[in-house]
Amino acid sequence: MATASLRLIPLGGLGEVGKNMMALEYGHDIVVIDCGVLFPEEEMLGVDLVIPDISYLIERQKKVRAILITHGHEDHTGALPYVLPQLKVPVYAPRLAHGLISVKLKEHRLLEEADLRMVTPGDTIELGAFRVEYFRVCHSIPDAMGLIIKTPVGTVVHSGDFKIDHTPVDGNTTDLTRIAQAGAEGVLLLLSDSTYAELPGYTPSEQVVGEALDQAVGEATGRVLVTTFASLISRIQQVIDAAEHHRRKVAVVGRSMEQNVEISRKMDYLRIPRGLLVGVREAKKLPPERVVLVTTGSQGEPTSALVRMANRDHRDLQVMPGDTVILSASPVPGNETVVGRTIDNLLRQGARVLYERVATVHVHGHASQEELKMMLNLARPRFFVPVHGEYRHLSAHASLAYEVGIPDSNIFILEDGDVLELTPTGGKVGESVPAGHIYVDGLSTWGTGNPVLRDRKVLAGDGIVTVIVVRDKATGQLASPPKVVSSGFLEPEETHDLFQRVSSAVEKALTSDGKPRSGGRLTRAKVKETASKLLYKETGRRPMIIPVTIEV
Repeated sequence: MATASLRLIPLGGLGEVGKNMMALEYGHDIVVIDCGVLFPEEEMLGVDLVIPDISYLIERQKKVRAILITHGHEDHTGALPYVLPQLKVPVYAPRLAHGLISVKLKEHRLLEEADLRMVTPGDTIELGAFRVEYFRVCHSIPDAMGLIIKTPVGTVVHSGDFKIDHTPVDGNTTDLTRIAQAGAEGVLLLLSDSTYAELPGYTPSEQVVGEALDQAVGEATGRVLVTTFASLISRIQQVIDAAEHHRRKVAVVGRSMEQNVEISRKMDYLRIPRGLLVGVREAKKLPPERVVLVTTGSQGEPTSALVRMANRDHRDLQVMPGDTVILSASPVPGNETVVGRTIDNLLRQGARVLYERVATVHVHGHASQEELKMMLNLARPRFFVPVHGEYRHLSAHASLAYEVGIPDSNIFILEDGDVLELTPTGGKVGESVPAGHIYVDGLSTWGTGNPVLRDRKVLAGDGIVTVIVVRDKATGQLASPPKVVSSGFLEPEETHDLFQRVSSAVEKALTSDGKPRSGGRLTRAKVKETASKLLYKETGRRPMIIPVTIEV
């Protein structure tokens, strides 16, 4: 009897940085690895978050056994509040991730109905045809883990986000011994983190950042403001240690930062000496040289505390000459422009700004080329799929795999929606499944084909023109010439004569045969067509045309 194939289905995170979600399917069983968000790019106007399209999983809901979380970063957990109401399955997560997810689900009033289960390194879970073991890896957040998944076809190793740091802040190194054991036993497929596959050498240790932060805090003559990811708990500990060393108080600014510090403190992932942590109001009363503020805003998020301060519109805090601002994070691809703008605005207000290019105030949490080669050599997989990264990162990682001896025919560069079918003897990429963006805007969600985002881009680019047509209800005749108004289109003085011509053209189009037009839909279509053609001919622009018909 032939062995069924193992199907690998990336629903996010391949060809992009963020929105990580990978499904493994065998027979009547599916397990899902991670469930993350993608933070919106500048052209995604008004969008709060981007989450994976899970329509493939919803259609096969009875087969889905669990969601397996590798660590607590938002790009691996942030979509859970939007996915779990549609996909009611158990969620397995490491201890800190479990705590952070609990806070997020409680915010969304989903915690009581969620089936959230905690795992520790070495734990093994039976999920239908899959036997899953968690192992420890080093990353920029405590309790990061990889997965060893036994399947009827062979063993799959998923690295999670990792680097090989021999002196991590929390003392927990990547479990190279367990990876090597799995390699010795035989690995069918390795899925490995590609985020920094372009960088040669090794990723520096977190200890380097601790020393740089301590030096920067010690040299500062005024307040110190440190921004980093709210989930980068190890970095927050380093800031607290530096503040304690230099006898400064620490205040936390930003809701997500406050929540993560609180839960990490309760779970003993943060060591904060008694009396060191103060509120923002108390910090404002202290001499500047006694204060460190830890804040959100490392990615230039418009509503974050640091960006509001940079833009001079924060309710409680302002940047002061003599402040030292430390950006202890690197911009996620796509955020470089907004982060650069934030730095410019801080400098304009007299702050000294330290960031990755000018000081060693950040090292990333991902493996560079030599560490990726080490993972490949320890796991010794038959097949290899690079994961977590834009296409150039995946391609660079694939080249490394070829260098260490994996045949080109056994390396698969996939993108979201591709389906890889594996047997012990070979693999092929066959069908594709829906795996586009799902946009979250407030309480609304919509897919890639929805016109809302397209309409917002039109409005942002060329504005809006409204054509109001008033008709006599009894006769259908125009009660008055059409009125044309606009917003974000042209200066008022430029539109007077133009809009008169539009009004005349619309009136002529609606009365061209001497008979009143009936039917609101036909009238609106004719108004839109006529106004659009004339405006493009006269201005070279394509504003959004909104026809409004009123009967009196």
